[in-house]
Amino acid sequence: MRPRPASAPLLIVCALGIERFALRTGDRGGAGARFSVLRTGMGPRAAERSVAERLAGPEMADAAVLATGFCAGLAPGMHPGDLVVAEETRDERGTVPCVSTDLLVKELRRAAPGRTVHTGPLTGSDHVVRGPERADLLATGALAVDMESAATLRSAFGAGPRPVAAVRVVVDAPEHELVRIGTLRGGISAFRVLRSVLPAFFEWHRSLPLPRR
Repeated sequence: MRPRPASAPLLIVCALGIERFALRTGDRGGAGARFSVLRTGMGPRAAERSVAERLAGPEMADAAVLATGFCAGLAPGMHPGDLVVAEETRDERGTVPCVSTDLLVKELRRAAPGRTVHTGPLTGSDHVVRGPERADLLATGALAVDMESAATLRSAFGAGPRPVAAVRVVVDAPEHELVRIGTLRGGISAFRVLRSVLPAFFEWHRSLPLPRR
């Protein structure tokens, strides 16, 4: 399969201003990639609505969509700054499979050496998950949880078939629960990791096959 040309757009989707800031300060020109960063606001409804609006125009018909930002790790032994590559996103409305996850893992290890990269299902929630609720979600097979990835990928597919993926940085975990992003060492660590991973997103995008006509 031929790689996608640089003219095929990449839409990187996050929820928070601090996530968008990390991505923007991490950009070093995009290595020729045509990409944009969309901040949706918090929660699945905001993500679903914002993504649908951005993908409505014909210029985004072939856009690949990658959801990113921070997440809560569910498994014991996870640490702030770990990376999660979703094999699928899921919530009560269904499951969306992600593409080329092996390549993402490879490129993330190159972009963020020394960081642990986990792969598995990423589940959605409509609220911040704390305490014992983590164990309940872990029992479903999910590896991590956030509020926007599942809604983002579902909305992207609703606008037409396209490559999708989700990469999240763990900001808290069962043994490292944070009160507020950015106020503790774990939040700072996660910010620095998110700032470093844009090159991996560009390599994933370049590897995708051309859209069918």
